[in-house]
Amino acid sequence: MNDQPNPPVQPVQTPDPQKPVAYDSEGRPLYAAPQVAQAPPPIAPAAAPTQMPTPVAGQAEPQPQYVHMSRAVDPVEQPISPEVKKRHDESMKAFPFLNLSDAEFVISAVRRHPIGLIIPVGITAFLITISASMLINYTLIMQYFGILDAPNPAMVYFIGTLFILLVGIGGYIAVWVYMNNKFFLTNESVIQEIQTSLFSRHEQTVSLINIEDASFQQHGILQTMLNYGSIRLSTEGDETTYRFEYVSNPKEQIATLNNAVEAFKNGRPVLND
Repeated sequence: MNDQPNPPVQPVQTPDPQKPVAYDSEGRPLYAAPQVAQAPPPIAPAAAPTQMPTPVAGQAEPQPQYVHMSRAVDPVEQPISPEVKKRHDESMKAFPFLNLSDAEFVISAVRRHPIGLIIPVGITAFLITISASMLINYTLIMQYFGILDAPNPAMVYFIGTLFILLVGIGGYIAVWVYMNNKFFLTNESVIQEIQTSLFSRHEQTVSLINIEDASFQQHGILQTMLNYGSIRLSTEGDETTYRFEYVSNPKEQIATLNNAVEAFKNGRPVLND
């Protein structure tokens, strides 16, 4: 009987399929199992743009990133309904001096209250009445004051008539300047024409989307009884304030304006119905 111990059994080593077991004559590796192509790693979705961090004192300010977008050379024109086209044509006929877009029409034309004409018209009428009365009674006035060596009546009549003419022209200019201050509300914007003198005029246009606040004011018994006052508009961003004085029925005008602004900002048709 053989008492010698059996040699230990060596474990069978399985060749690693990822390592070559031999090389061919050209030096290319040979594998025990065919290589499996590994799938490429998944592409992560692009991250949404984030806001630039707030710069910290002592550090360089981060540079902003710009995105350039292209637009059509010939943009498609939006269709205009027959009703809007009709109202636009009527507005251009009634107010040919306004610069309106193809789909823009006037909703309300606000003019100043006649109360503001009392002072210029009153002063003009007073000066003309006094001057005409003095010319008519020139001889009696000279006799009443005992002026024997009175100026030639013909020269006095000429100067007096010229003075009355100049006063009348001045009064007409004052009325013309007052009445040419106008305020228009359209379905897209507010247009204010300001006439400060015979040769000084400028126009202000504000889009309805930029109007932040619209209000009116009435002070005193006279404004309340005659129903006139002032309206005030303030815009977003530059915080510009626009005022229009001596407005007839300012409460109704502001209500119409606020309704138009609300409809325009909410994308609804702006009408005055």
